[in-house]
Amino acid sequence: MRKGYFITLEGPDGAGKTTQLQRLLTFAQQYGFETVNTREPGGTPVGDAVRGILLDPQYGEMIPLTEALLYAASRAQLVHEVIGPALDAGKVVICDRFIDSSLAYQAYGGELDFDFVLRTNVAAINGYMPDQTFILDLNPKEGLARRDASLADRMEQKSLAFHQRVREGFLALATRFPERIIVIAANRPVEDVFASIWENVGPALTALR
Repeated sequence: MRKGYFITLEGPDGAGKTTQLQRLLTFAQQYGFETVNTREPGGTPVGDAVRGILLDPQYGEMIPLTEALLYAASRAQLVHEVIGPALDAGKVVICDRFIDSSLAYQAYGGELDFDFVLRTNVAAINGYMPDQTFILDLNPKEGLARRDASLADRMEQKSLAFHQRVREGFLALATRFPERIIVIAANRPVEDVFASIWENVGPALTALR
């Protein structure tokens, strides 16, 4: 039975998800919660192997449908091995990317059928939908500029038009699922971004006590 609390961080590459995730972990631990930190794709031996395929630039011919199925496969394994057991044990789980990334990147960015991507991933997560999702919103040009172009993975190497569709997708998801998704402007100081996140997370965690 699910007892914990599930938080996901979403947004474009370069938006600062990793930094905010670490701050969230620290604050949740200070409040006395046992935490689990994970990421997508990956987080398990199977998922890490899939991650290697998905992000390797040598597989530039990969089509969006293949992407969608591989991301869902990695996600199903992560939920089975890590997220589900942690939530059932009453832990706070914080994940860097989850179901909304597939909807933004493969449905909006890759222009796959939205309902197909949603159904596939709803099956993959087996009922473990996030309690709160924060989209760190950032202009794609700024996000990509923050990354080392020489180290760009296969997804980061996609066109600017693709990344603009992804951003539009994330914002559309926030409109579609307002009870769960909160958009946070990421083009601000790190402390201000975290304050906006904690303003929403703090009361939710306090209510779990």
